[in-house]
Amino acid sequence: MLRLLFTLAFLSTTLLAQAQVNNVPVFISGQEGHKSYRIPAVIGLPNGDILAFAEGRVHGAADFGDVNIVMKRSSDKGKTWSALQTVIDYDTLQAGNAAPVVDMTDPAYPKGRIFLFYNTGNAHEHEVRSGKGFREVWYVTSTDEGQTWSEPVNITTQVHRPNMPSANPAYTYKEDWRAYANTPGHAIQFSDGKYRGRIFVAANHSQGKPKSSAEDYYAHGFYTDDHGKTFKISQTVPESGGNEAMAAELTNNRLMMNIRNQQGDVRARIVSISSDGGTTWDTTYFDRQLPDPVNQGSLLRLGKKRGKAILAFSNAADPQRRDNLTLRISYDEGKTWPEQYTIAKSKNGEKDHAAYSDLVKVGKKEVGVLYEKDGYQKIVFTVVERKK
Repeated sequence: MLRLLFTLAFLSTTLLAQAQVNNVPVFISGQEGHKSYRIPAVIGLPNGDILAFAEGRVHGAADFGDVNIVMKRSSDKGKTWSALQTVIDYDTLQAGNAAPVVDMTDPAYPKGRIFLFYNTGNAHEHEVRSGKGFREVWYVTSTDEGQTWSEPVNITTQVHRPNMPSANPAYTYKEDWRAYANTPGHAIQFSDGKYRGRIFVAANHSQGKPKSSAEDYYAHGFYTDDHGKTFKISQTVPESGGNEAMAAELTNNRLMMNIRNQQGDVRARIVSISSDGGTTWDTTYFDRQLPDPVNQGSLLRLGKKRGKAILAFSNAADPQRRDNLTLRISYDEGKTWPEQYTIAKSKNGEKDHAAYSDLVKVGKKEVGVLYEKDGYQKIVFTVVERKK
């Protein structure tokens, strides 16, 4: 009897995604000038367009190499997509970890201005982590809905703490941050409260010499309260092993970060809560409701209901492999996740069936999921209508 009740409860909350737009290809490896596409990010614009970003890897699937940031546009809620546009081309080196967000509170740009934060690198991550290369942090902006983009702005000295004066005389920080990456996925802007207008970018870094089990990795964030003129770094999240992170605004000036545990000792997401807009962290814990195989995940605020933020979260919800991509909805700011939608699950345990993802709100109850599918052969877009 107990087993029957458990089964019925499970079936009531775990739903097969009823997609209005189902697995529409956006970036296909081997097409449009790139051997591989990885690391999706997506945002919605005030005019209803959706912008999808990815790393276009010219010669192969490796993280480092000739890597561009590319973009496509949909004007029909993800049913069709434009031709590819290259936004950032860092010559033969790496540009990646795109973190887009629309600034809607700058009086100089009443129709909104897009910020696209990204990283560049001159070596593989393990070399950077060992002090044999470096990462930098930049942004570009667009005032015409992504048609054209500004010249890049280097904000490394404001949001990073490298100790490599041979690369730049200003890089002499005692903190000795080495590997560095934005989110990857969308950045956020606070919509109300004390910090309304703040743009916050979740990030991570390694600190000092490499340690076993990735203990030198930590999550942090950076933010601007003056529309990109200046930036500040948040306090570092205290849990070691914190890697790829995403953030969402809660109510009452609070912020949640949801973080990959690079150590892999606990196969669940790290969560950290801030009560001051992401400046410092009050509490950090493992959310065992969110199993994870050491992979990226996406977090998005959808709105508010009964005075609490509605959150969406997606990840490969399998503790052992990149599979079973699941969209979850919370109506109590992440305490529970009563709605679960299966987006992609392999039939025969195929390797890397569904990996990185990002989320975008495309309607009152519609959530768009941009995700890597079929062993990184493509990045596709699916829209799910939540029940409540």
